Amino acid sequence: MTAAAAAADDDRTLVLATLDGKRDAFDELVRRHQRHVYQLCYRFSGNHEDASDLAQDVFVRAYKGLRSFRGQSAFSTWLYRIGVNVCLNRAATRAAAARTVPLERVDHADPRGERADAALVREERAAEVRAAIARLPRKQRAALILRVYHELPHDEIADILGSSVGAVKANFFHALANLRKLLGGS
Repeated sequence: MTAAAAAADDDRTLVLATLDGKRDAFDELVRRHQRHVYQLCYRFSGNHEDASDLAQDVFVRAYKGLRSFRGQSAFSTWLYRIGVNVCLNRAATRAAAARTVPLERVDHADPRGERADAALVREERAAEVRAAIARLPRKQRAALILRVYHELPHDEIADILGSSVGAVKANFFHALANLRKLLGGS
C-alpha cells in the first residue's frame, strides 16, 4: 500500500470517527490539511487575512457537510472541491477592483541579498500576475491554480471541479493563453 493510499484510509477512519461524535478526529483532519487548504485559498485571494478567513470557512463547511462525504474520492480531493467553491463564490460576490500592493507587503531590502530595485520589480510583477489570474474566468482560474501552484494531476482537478479531464486540460490551456494576453505577451 502506498503512503497516499494509507493516508486516504486514515482520513476515512477519521471522518467516520468524527461522524461518531469524536471532535478530536476532525481536529486531526484539520491539522493534516490546513496548510494545503490555506495555500489554495491564498492563491485565490492574494493576501493572508482573506486566505485565513477562506480556509476557516472551508473547514466549517466541511464539518457541516461531512455526512455528504461518500468516500468515492480522497478526503483531500473533496476538501479541495469545497475550497475552490468557497474561493470562487467569495470572488464572485466582490466587485472587481484595481489591486494594489499595500506598503506593509513590500519587504525591506536586505543588503546581503537581492538589490532593492530588483526586489521591487519582482514584487510588482508578482502583483501583476496575481491580478491577471484574478481576471481569468472561474474554471480557468481554478484549473490554473490547482495545476501550477498545487501541482495536482488533471484527473484529480477534474474530480475537484466536477468536470472531465478534457475540460480541465482545455481550461488550463486557455488560462495560459489568456494570461499571456493579459500580461502583454511577456
